Amino acid sequence: MKRGPLELWGSLVGGKKTSWIPLVVWVLLVTVLSFLWPQINSIENGSANDLPKELMSQKAEQLISDEFSSDSGNPLLVVWHRNDALKDDDIEAIQNVYKNLMDQPLTKQQSIPPLGTLPSQAIKAEVSENGTTIVTPIFFDKDASTDVLKTNVEKFEKLVTKELGEDPFSNKLSESGLHLRLSGPVGIQIDAVSLFSQADVKLMIATVLLVLVLLILLYRSPILAVVPLLVVGFAYGLISPSLGFFSEQGWITKDAQAVSIMTVLLFGAGTDYCLFLISKYRDILYEEENRFKAMKIAVKESGGAIAMSALTVVIGLLTLSLAHYGSFQRFSIPFSFAVLLVGIASLTVLPALLVLIGRIAFYPFIPRTVEMEKARAEKKGKVFKEPKPKHRFSRKIGHVVTRKPWTVIITTIILLGGLATFVPKIQFTFDLLSSFPKDIASREGFQLISDNFSPGELAPVKVIVDTDGKNIDLQKELKKLSNVDQVNKPLTGKTREELQLVELYLDGNPYSTEAIEQIPKLKKQVTAILQDVGIQDASKRVWIGGETATQYDTKQTIERDESIIIPTMIAIIALLLLGYLRSITATLYLIGTVVLSYFAALGAGWLILHYFFDADAIQGSIPLYSFVFLVALGEDYNIFMVSEIWKKRKKQDHHSAVSDGVVHTSNVITSAGLILAGTFAVLATLPIQALVQFGVVTAIGVLLDTFIVRPLLVPAITTVLGKYAFWPGKLFKNADK
Repeated sequence: MKRGPLELWGSLVGGKKTSWIPLVVWVLLVTVLSFLWPQINSIENGSANDLPKELMSQKAEQLISDEFSSDSGNPLLVVWHRNDALKDDDIEAIQNVYKNLMDQPLTKQQSIPPLGTLPSQAIKAEVSENGTTIVTPIFFDKDASTDVLKTNVEKFEKLVTKELGEDPFSNKLSESGLHLRLSGPVGIQIDAVSLFSQADVKLMIATVLLVLVLLILLYRSPILAVVPLLVVGFAYGLISPSLGFFSEQGWITKDAQAVSIMTVLLFGAGTDYCLFLISKYRDILYEEENRFKAMKIAVKESGGAIAMSALTVVIGLLTLSLAHYGSFQRFSIPFSFAVLLVGIASLTVLPALLVLIGRIAFYPFIPRTVEMEKARAEKKGKVFKEPKPKHRFSRKIGHVVTRKPWTVIITTIILLGGLATFVPKIQFTFDLLSSFPKDIASREGFQLISDNFSPGELAPVKVIVDTDGKNIDLQKELKKLSNVDQVNKPLTGKTREELQLVELYLDGNPYSTEAIEQIPKLKKQVTAILQDVGIQDASKRVWIGGETATQYDTKQTIERDESIIIPTMIAIIALLLLGYLRSITATLYLIGTVVLSYFAALGAGWLILHYFFDADAIQGSIPLYSFVFLVALGEDYNIFMVSEIWKKRKKQDHHSAVSDGVVHTSNVITSAGLILAGTFAVLATLPIQALVQFGVVTAIGVLLDTFIVRPLLVPAITTVLGKYAFWPGKLFKNADK
């Protein structure tokens, strides 16, 4: 009889004489590539722009660079603050510090204001109206690396501390005394890199420990707990140098945040795939004495579901490459590549390890056949006792979903739908700094500026106009506009005199949703000013830049990506499911339930983040990231369970097949779901709010899939549909009774 590809593969990786081959191949590959290629964490973080160059804010920045650049450099904003009021000694300290910077410039220091030579009265004129705060800049070369900037900041902190005789950088803002906080582009850049570098180490340690503890608690076997981690370790040993090589060649841009989340995905998804095979192998060991033959059967029966699950996630994550937003694109290749390799490892390294270790891998609860247990009892002189029925709790669940399916369907839909109703209430932000901890230096400095100066001064809106040679008093015209607090004098382009740049301050927080919504209105108003003086194609002669305009373009770009990626991903996964299950009906309700679960997770995530984490808004990129992960990973569990139902449907009536499908997948999917949710929940321990928010939403989604969608909703729908759940595929002869 001709053997299928999975059976042949099982014979290789689970064969008595061939199981060592996969291990040797992996060891050689990991060893060689680790010597030849750099590890991904050794590569410096890329500086690629998130927004396409053709967007208005990016065109404006390019015009500013070409025509209005003062070549002042990359600014570090030093915020000096005293709660009651700055003293003369503080002003003198500023003068002395800047004198020192003039005499002994920091590395790559490009320019500084002449505060060391200005009279104290001139410096006092720059203090906020309430007398508490002043901001002094230091400009560095734009090509200065983060390492150089970090070293400069450390030297500057020592200089100030020596001058003052105390450390004003670490004391709390609520305390008395002088406070210094370093903010602006350089301060934010240094804090961002520092946060992500800390996250990598903490995340790796926390994830490994969590997975290890959960595996021991769930399977009560110390050896078995280590085996999935070894498999993931093999996969990571290949993934890290490969991604390092890709980054070194310029094929991908390293993103520290992407690498952090990839680590979580690797351990979560990798452990899931391992548990799918381990569970099947253990069940077969209760019936098959020969462990090599048992592995062949396990690979044959579960390999297809594992391969299909991994392929679904890989292709789902690859849809991120369709994005225009740079961060989404930078996530695509590392994520999909990691899942691909860990999926391969679970079907190569894992079977080899299990058969080489033998049944002892499950110690102290070693699975044995009835005959083996009888022989063992006789050898010890004991009376053999029939084993107790397994899966008692899951059998009750299987009974409920097949006997009261409509009750289950209505209850779960009300629960999931109720949580989904909170999605429209979610507030979004597109500000990177809001993702930082509230007590980090750059954010505290930013808040001090916001509290003590005009809010609009935090990030002026930069309006560039092509006047077409006509005489327009832009400053006067722009002052007439609503929501504008202050307008600076126009600057004229260096080579194109018809270009004018006007900086204006909005009368509210330039990072707020209200300010972002002002950008299209502002462009329309400026266009009308040009039209009033007879300028043709006025809308094409107006560009708006600055942080507020950049955030507006970010919002538009992310919304565009959502409108493309979400339907594309659903369509691709639908085609994969249709090809695997050959059932239109099953494809529709499997995707529908996971999408409903996603919206429920988003709504529940918002409730938790808003009321328990005190978040006023979540990062605008979270919904798409969560959708891609939850829909792809959620289908993993559906595929594994439905595959079991499909298989049992060939020999059993419909209700029994559904009930037994729930029973035989319940424990493994529950274990896998808890581990996957736990690994994502680890992100909530990090100091980066974007990762916290992503971790919370995704963990909730995985738990909803694990405990509601997979064991209750999907089997209940399958029960109600009966044989039409398989339509139009082969309707099995054993019809319902």
